[in-house]
Amino acid sequence: MTHPLIPQLIELATPVAAELGLELVGIVFHTNQNPPALRVDIRNPEQDTGLDDCERMSRSLEASLDAAEIIPDAYVLEVSSPGISRQLVTDREFISFKGFPVIVVTSPPFNHQEQWIGNLVRRDETTVYLNQKGRMVAIPRDLITKVQLEEKG
Repeated sequence: MTHPLIPQLIELATPVAAELGLELVGIVFHTNQNPPALRVDIRNPEQDTGLDDCERMSRSLEASLDAAEIIPDAYVLEVSSPGISRQLVTDREFISFKGFPVIVVTSPPFNHQEQWIGNLVRRDETTVYLNQKGRMVAIPRDLITKVQLEEKG
């Protein structure tokens, strides 16, 4: 369940991010921790999101949060970037991550399987191609619901 303060926090943080040339990706308030942690994910649309972006957002947002007094008790503010563990959507992303391990999810199942893991070879108009330990797998795009980088570790 979403914390009841999230809409107010989004309303407060979105213009702060925009003023810094950043985009707000999401906010999660972990109240089960002591002290609670407010995690704010940002993205720099112009370049890879760096530590500098997170620091600038943290300083600006902290000042706005203190002034607004939305959160009455002590909390920890964590500003981070969602990184590259996202879905691949654009042609550019499919080209950039060629050779990387990906997870392809299909619905309905393709060849009795809903999840395919392999190294991304390429994508064309009709098919996504994976290399599974030297074996080429061609998965029809119209069955694919999601392609994302496989997180190692």
